[in-house]
Amino acid sequence: MKILVLNAGSSSQKSCLYEIADETLPSQAPEPLWEGKINWTQDRGVAEIEVKTAMGETLQKSISGDSPQAHLTDMLDTLSHGATKVIDRLSEIDVVGHRIVHGGEDYRDSVVITEDVKKAIADLSNLAPAHNPVGLEGIEAIEQILGVTQIAVFDTGFHGTLPDAAAIYPGPYQWVEQGIRRYGFHGISHQYCSERAIQILGRDVASERLIICHLGNGCSLAAIKNGRSIDTTMGFTPLDGLMMGSRSGSVDPGILIYLLRHCNYSVEKLDELLNKASGLKGISGVSSDVREVREAIAQGNSRAQLAWDIYVHRLRSGIGAMLTSLGGLDALVFTAGVGEHSPEIRQAACEALGFIGLKIDLEKNQQQPVDEDIATSDSAVRVLVIHTQEDWAIAEHCWQILTK
Repeated sequence: MKILVLNAGSSSQKSCLYEIADETLPSQAPEPLWEGKINWTQDRGVAEIEVKTAMGETLQKSISGDSPQAHLTDMLDTLSHGATKVIDRLSEIDVVGHRIVHGGEDYRDSVVITEDVKKAIADLSNLAPAHNPVGLEGIEAIEQILGVTQIAVFDTGFHGTLPDAAAIYPGPYQWVEQGIRRYGFHGISHQYCSERAIQILGRDVASERLIICHLGNGCSLAAIKNGRSIDTTMGFTPLDGLMMGSRSGSVDPGILIYLLRHCNYSVEKLDELLNKASGLKGISGVSSDVREVREAIAQGNSRAQLAWDIYVHRLRSGIGAMLTSLGGLDALVFTAGVGEHSPEIRQAACEALGFIGLKIDLEKNQQQPVDEDIATSDSAVRVLVIHTQEDWAIAEHCWQILTK
């Protein structure tokens, strides 16, 4: 079975092609046959296309003009033509899986895409305006290019198991009736990492209590018990929870009322401020990238130091909240860009957890670990660094639906 995966971002479109035997799902993620990525400029008028194959062939090119659909067509054309060819024709693709950020209350499981599903994705765009519309664009483009079965895999789906006490906000009960609740995000990543953690530890999922730290430009934590999400930091939107690259995370809602009432803020300005001018970028004045913030700290930048200190404080506080939801901890997992590549963040988070017997091996932590345990042998809690593979997780969902 050949499975094409599309993972749409606000300014990019990642894609990869997997081949899986119809009878057997591999226990670990295989290398994709082909990977492609489109990066768009602000006006989406120029597309930078990058392609690589499992055989080591690469392609880079820039396209001006045309539509995003034309850019996607051009990228997919490299699957069956030129040096990056891995299949004879696009009709060999059996199914296309899409990461859809928000599935709302009605879509907690992956589904075959129908007109009703497309309408639901469009209707939920006001809750994920940077992601659901571009996900829908990808679906409609594939309808025109391939015309094969498509499957939506929802980033909110894994958190559908949150108990009401964790999911419902303490506002008026009418919010519950309006569907205003904690949905949680990064669910595809949290689910993949929780399952991979159990593989690495060689334990029974029913006995494990895990905290997954998905730390990238967007950041969230999830508390996993018996393989199910029971608490998470992102909420009704991906803006809630931890301090992030350019997003504020949780702030006193009274601040927002104050800014609207006394500082002549529009809703649009507030949205821009909280999503794009806050977090590490807003406090440091340097960057939303942890690496650049660290470089500024080394040069004596006090605002960069403050941004780091707040980030670490919020991360530790969030882990503490997840810990109490679980009633203990068997493994702490770091994943995504920062979680996988910043030993300083991992060390700072773990140093505060010595009181539960967690001990990080400082030497292992510095050695660019991938899918490894970096706790000391006598640590009461395992510490794992896992390379998240959302695209493979989406491919697994597609395989499972088509082979049922």
